[in-house]
Amino acid sequence: MVRRRKSGDSDNSSSHRAGLTLEQEEGDSANMQSSNNETKPLMISGAPSAATGIPLGNEQGANAAAAAAADFYASTMKFIFCFCGLQASYLTWGYMQELIMTTQFVPTERVPDGTFPSAAFCVFSNRFLAVIVAVIAVRIKHGAVFANNKAPLMAFTPCALSNTMSSWSQYASLKFVSFPVQTVFKSSKIIPVMIMGRFLKGTNYPLGQYGEAFLITTGVAIFSIFSKSSDKETETELLGLLFLLMYIVFDSFTSQWQDKIYVQYGRENVDPYQMMLGVNISAICITTAGLILSGDFPIVYEFLQANPLALRYNIITAITSASGQLCIFYTIKEFGPIVFTIVMTTRQMISICISSVVFQHPISIKASLGAVIVFSVLFYQIRRKYLARLQKQKNTAAAPAH
Repeated sequence: MVRRRKSGDSDNSSSHRAGLTLEQEEGDSANMQSSNNETKPLMISGAPSAATGIPLGNEQGANAAAAAAADFYASTMKFIFCFCGLQASYLTWGYMQELIMTTQFVPTERVPDGTFPSAAFCVFSNRFLAVIVAVIAVRIKHGAVFANNKAPLMAFTPCALSNTMSSWSQYASLKFVSFPVQTVFKSSKIIPVMIMGRFLKGTNYPLGQYGEAFLITTGVAIFSIFSKSSDKETETELLGLLFLLMYIVFDSFTSQWQDKIYVQYGRENVDPYQMMLGVNISAICITTAGLILSGDFPIVYEFLQANPLALRYNIITAITSASGQLCIFYTIKEFGPIVFTIVMTTRQMISICISSVVFQHPISIKASLGAVIVFSVLFYQIRRKYLARLQKQKNTAAAPAH
């Protein structure tokens, strides 16, 4: 029989081998394109209106109105496709991720407790399919897989290692904390991102951003503290929060190192698909080495033979991970990083609700207050960045031509 365990349950008999990782979920992939895309409107402002000033009976004006209506319809359909694609991919990915790590499968000789034995294998399966997708994407866009690469594969190794460790930590944490706690906690990675930016690139941040980081951290702390269903979970949650701390530190390094690659080799020479290929090739080598050295391969093989359902879960997770990354690139290309951020923040809120209902995670009023603080600051950041980019565009348009 296969039964599902609550993710807060302690699992002392199951040890996580330091195999390795990733699901650079949406954050890192967004970073690949966000810095070189201008903000685009949510919809093309070409919908027909009464204020178009087109006189009745004017055939040329009528054609222009029809073209504007067609553009608006096309943009609307693209947005619906992007929104549904991202939500379907990452809501399914998050659900399957928690299902894999919290389900009690059929026990085997080497895994007597029936829990999935290797977070590293979950990362390996995701990277394996991501490499295939990246090879196809690069081949289609550039006509060759490696011929046009300006950045050597070794340049991607540091962020591939950190990316792998962040993903491994993310999977491992789900045995000790609930998915809602993980989702809200991950929002606090703004602080290590700022620290890594300062350390790796010497970036200076305004005082207001430190205030926003403090509020997000406060909200995360409130949500985490009041999400426990009993005091007995304290020790277990502390271990889970340690894994999450590892996640945000490694993930913050990943995004900053990727940006460093863009700067060093030129954004015109390294596109997001080449970045995806380089990172995933290095990551698959790292995860394979980790699985061999830790001895996880034979353990996982035996476990999957006894539990084909676990293999099915891993395949679905890998597919949704790859489709999610492609949706990220397309959304940012068509609508810009701010619209993408809004969609993904909405996804986080929906995923918390789904996880709380399906996996029966109680969320108290006090914990809800912490979540409200976090998402309020996130939406404020989105609005601030949007207004800043809008002002920049106005200044550029108003500047005299030379």
